[in-house]
Amino acid sequence: MLTLYKVLLSPVLLLQARWLRRTALRLPEAAGPRSGIEAGAAQSPPLRILVVGDSSAAGVGVDEQSEALAQPVARLLAMRTGRPVAWQLVAKSGINTSEALDLLSHAELGSADFLVTALGTNDVTSQRAPARFLADYVRLVEDLRRRTGALGLVVTGLPPLRILPAAPHPLRWYLGRYAARLDRLLETWVGLDASARYVSLEWAAKPNEMARDRFHPGHGQYRFWAELVAERIVALLAREGERI
Repeated sequence: MLTLYKVLLSPVLLLQARWLRRTALRLPEAAGPRSGIEAGAAQSPPLRILVVGDSSAAGVGVDEQSEALAQPVARLLAMRTGRPVAWQLVAKSGINTSEALDLLSHAELGSADFLVTALGTNDVTSQRAPARFLADYVRLVEDLRRRTGALGLVVTGLPPLRILPAAPHPLRWYLGRYAARLDRLLETWVGLDASARYVSLEWAAKPNEMARDRFHPGHGQYRFWAELVAERIVALLAREGERI
């Protein structure tokens, strides 16, 4: 049915997509280091996390990495576990899941205990087939686990694009439906892996809390997202026990 709507609405959708690309406010990625260590209270082996994603993982919408996702997750984990946490971020604005595979193939990665991923929005905007999107996502995670040795995985779902204030209707409606379709695939796949957890972004459907580009998370949304990711990692850590 969604394909039929796309065909029927294609002239309007194309015009609105071009208008959005031309007029959208482009914010920079958050400044600051993309790796580091957040100190815990105990002298114990550090937890190691690798965060991979697109512009939201890169911190677009806030000024510094200390306000974005990866570093705050590490800080929260250090506080909650008492262990030091080593973190690394590999992210780039505008990439879809296929392009993330290429980005990572050229990245120097350290060892990791947990992977955190945030991809999919650009698969929607580039209209990648759902099956291809999921196949690339699975391949990306398998490659990262092989290269880093990570056991745990936290996958962020797609944002609720149906409320995207930067996009007009019917483009906003169409993007929202397409994003929901990819998100369902992702959540189902994550549910099959006992060492993986899914983080929904449905709570982020609050346009007044978004960044000034009306596309990316605002400060408060990044904080809440980091808290959810940290909670999932703590739960996985308890499950894995002495293996990490």
